Parts: sequence; C-alpha cells; structure tokens
Amino acid sequence: MEKFLDTLSASELIPILNSINDAIFIDSSDGYSLWCNEACRELYKVNPDDISGMHVSELEESGVFTPSVAKLVMEKKEEVTIIHENKEGKRLLSTGTPIFDHTGKMSKIVTTSRDITELTSLQNQLESVQKTLKQIESLENFSSVHVVASSRSMRNVLQLAKRLASVDSTVLITGESGVGKGVIAKLLHENGARKDYPFVTVNCGAIPENLIESELFGYERGAFTGSRAEGKKGLFEAAQNGTIFLDEISELPLNLQVKLLQVIQDRELIRVGGVNRVPIDVRIVSATNKELLQLVRNNKFREDLYYRLNVVPINVPPLRERPEDILPLIQTNLDKCNKKLNEAKKLDPAALSILLRYPWPGNIRELQNIMERLILTTKDEFITEDNLPIFIKNSAQAQPVEAVRTLSLNAALQRAEKEILARTLAEYKSTRSMAKVLQVSQPTVVRKLQKYGLSTGDTK
Repeated sequence: MEKFLDTLSASELIPILNSINDAIFIDSSDGYSLWCNEACRELYKVNPDDISGMHVSELEESGVFTPSVAKLVMEKKEEVTIIHENKEGKRLLSTGTPIFDHTGKMSKIVTTSRDITELTSLQNQLESVQKTLKQIESLENFSSVHVVASSRSMRNVLQLAKRLASVDSTVLITGESGVGKGVIAKLLHENGARKDYPFVTVNCGAIPENLIESELFGYERGAFTGSRAEGKKGLFEAAQNGTIFLDEISELPLNLQVKLLQVIQDRELIRVGGVNRVPIDVRIVSATNKELLQLVRNNKFREDLYYRLNVVPINVPPLRERPEDILPLIQTNLDKCNKKLNEAKKLDPAALSILLRYPWPGNIRELQNIMERLILTTKDEFITEDNLPIFIKNSAQAQPVEAVRTLSLNAALQRAEKEILARTLAEYKSTRSMAKVLQVSQPTVVRKLQKYGLSTGDTK
C-alpha cells in the first residue's frame, strides 16, 4: 500500500480526495489552513481558495466552525471527535487527527466532517416510534372494549383513562355527540377495582322529567299513583359497589341537581316517598356534549354540582381533529358490519378517498351507521363512489383545503399522498401504470399502497 501511495502525485491524489463526500481539511500544526476538498463547499459554504492560509481562530470567529475541531487538536495534541453545527444548522460529525513526523512532533492536522442531520432525524424518529409502541403496548390489554387510537390525541385520552381507572375519583367526560364518551366511561369501570360490580348507564335526557327522580333514587311503596306496591330500588342502588354513568348530565332538571349534589356529598339517598336514608357506595362518572360552565353562567346548571362532577375532566376530541383514526375506524367498522350482516363488501379506493376527506360531524356514531348503510345498500362486491350518499360526496369535495390547514405538515403530506394514490389506483388499476404516471418506481407504488391499506394485490 505504501509503495502504491508513493507513486501517486499531488495531481492524482487531489481528484481522489475531491471525490469523497466527507469534507476534508488539512491544516498546519499551528492552525493555518493548507488545503480542503470540494465537499467543504457544500458542507461549510466556503470556497477552498478563499480560506487557504487563514487561521482556524479566524474561521471560528467568522462562524465557519462552531467550534473548530482543529483548534481542539492543537490544544490536546490528540484525536478529537465532536458533534457541532454548520451555518445552516446541519449537524456535523467532525474528527480531527494530528499527524506526527518521525521525531514525534505534530506536523499537520487532518479533519474530516460528515453531515449526520438525516441520521439524527432518523434516530429521533426511531425513538419517537419506540416510545409510541411502548404506549400502544401498554394500552393493548387495557380493556376488552376495543378503542381505535392511532392518533396521539386519542392515545393521550386512553393513557389518562388508564391512570384514572385505578382510582375512585369522580370524572366528567366531555366531547361532541358520537365521539365515544360512553366507551371511555366503560373503560374506567372495566379496568378499576369495581369491575366485578354493576356498570349502570343513565341517559338523563331520555327519561321523562316527572319520572327521573324515582328512576335515579327509587321510591317506597305507595309513593305515587301507579307505583309498585312493594316499591322499587333506583339506579343508584342498582349500581351499588359499581359505577353509575350519568350521560347527558346537562339535561338533569335544576330541582334534581340539588338532590344529586346531596347524594354525592352524603353518599346516601332517600327514596321518593320515604324517610329512611339508604347508604350508597358507587363511583360517579358523568358526560356531556355541552359546555357546562357556560350553562352555569346562564343559571341553567348549578355551580356547586359542576365542581363536584368535574373533579377530573377527560375531553374526547372529535373525529375531524384526529384524522389518523379515520382510516382504521373505517376498516374496523367495515369488518364488523360485514361479519354482522354476513357480507364481504370492500371499499373501492376512490370511495375510500372521499370518506377520508369527509369531516364526520356525527363522529364515530355516524361513521358506524354509514358503514352499515353502505353494506346494506350496495349490491356489488365493491362499494364505489356512486354508492356514497350525496351529502358525503358534496361535503368531501369542499373539505380538502380547509381540513389540511388543521393538520401537522407530516399528517397533511400523508393525507395528500394517500389521496393521490387512491385516485390514481382507481383510474389506472395496474401498479406499473401508476408508477409511470407518478414518475416513481413500481416497487415504491406497491409499498405505499400497502402502507395506506390500498393494495389490490396487483404487482404488474
């Protein structure tokens, strides 16, 4: 090897060094720049001729190096490796190596630098993915109740629910109609110490006002005309040792809000028409799709009850604010409805593209109903754009620009990529034809179709 190197002239060696992607600097032992290769232009934004003869301290002061690894080598008289940034903020890995002559005196300093920005970014992404996987793994056995939580916001909701399940605090679940507040309430119960006892759901807006008191708190014999002779336990007593879920709590009449407050404070109730106090031991979870604090300001909800119920709040975001959950929810409910109706319907990519752009104002409940309707009303194997309700198609056409504004850049790019792939697949069918139109390789098209669940199995 040494004989080979001895035969190389400077005119032959310089092109070799210039062909290397890493930046290479050669400095004198006292820190003056002697030579650098062409890669330094890109990495440090310098002209090799302009910095020739400059001292490393000057280059450090001008911001070319922050800091100069060659300067550190001069001080320590040994090899030094550092991670620093260039003028554009790119992260660089630089190693300065001292060269000693036959007398042991340092004669030159050779420094190499490599851009590790992308590597650092990939490492950060990997750490983020690993963290997410750990969170998902911790939630896998959280409950038998299946909850789609691909989005960070829903994973945060489940993490909070998991923590609250282990304590007995009163919880208020807020969110729009159809987001799954009842599911979260059931999660709290099924994963807590009361899971072996009743979970009783009360829809405060569905019980007639003249009956709600007796339904909640029960009544004694002969309490009113038409009552059972033996009396009846109320829903609070039915939930003894378990959980009572008061859905649509905002619909509870003001006069009953007073009695509910007393029950929460005293942990006992008096049945309608009775005088005896009945001790109760239940966990109270309530939910509303309204702004309770605003109702308090309007004197439509008691402030003291609000603070009793809102010990720990859980807000479930609407579907339009967690677009990452829409595709898995569509797939999950398509499979569930197919199984329920003994069908095997599939979604055409063009139809899927429209469903992904639809804002789903009715949230998960609307999505579930639409998937069942599509399976029932579609005669063929594939659910196409023509099978979709007109209001969904009209809304989806007006949605893309506004919807993307609420997404992160990464989520917006993924949504756009998914939509382009779905539309192209619907038109060209063959992945080879798609690759030609999209100007990418055919394996890239296949990989991306699989990524978004759009693959047709065609590899042509």
